[in-house]
Amino acid sequence: MLKEFREFALKGNVVDLAVGIIIGAAFTGIVTSLVNDIIMPPIGVLMGGLDFSNYFVVLTLGGEAPASLTAAKDAGIPVLAYGRFINALINFAIVAWALFFVIRQMNALRRRFEAQDQPTPEAPAAPPRQEILLEEIRDLLKARD
Repeated sequence: MLKEFREFALKGNVVDLAVGIIIGAAFTGIVTSLVNDIIMPPIGVLMGGLDFSNYFVVLTLGGEAPASLTAAKDAGIPVLAYGRFINALINFAIVAWALFFVIRQMNALRRRFEAQDQPTPEAPAAPPRQEILLEEIRDLLKARD
């Protein structure tokens, strides 16, 4: 059983999957920083200085609403942090868009390499000598008429 597990764990597909997951986790950090630090601030400025990450709804009745999501969380007030959900949706859209372009380019490269790997069609073989002679005779007979 140990031998079977070792064969399974060392298959190329399992290793490729592990590398993909690790790269994906690293890519998530990059995309999160891109959205939170580069994309969202200009969008917030365009929308009047709004920051989506601080949008929330207090789920308790009565009392004064805290000034920020952090203050609400620190006070233990239950909140619905829909701004963070908006940021997550934007993160997803950016990741999906980036992956679309990466896969699109990889498919184009794959098609290019497949086209290079295909053998070039060979020139048709020359017709036998007797056919060439028959064609010459035909052409001479046509020229007589």
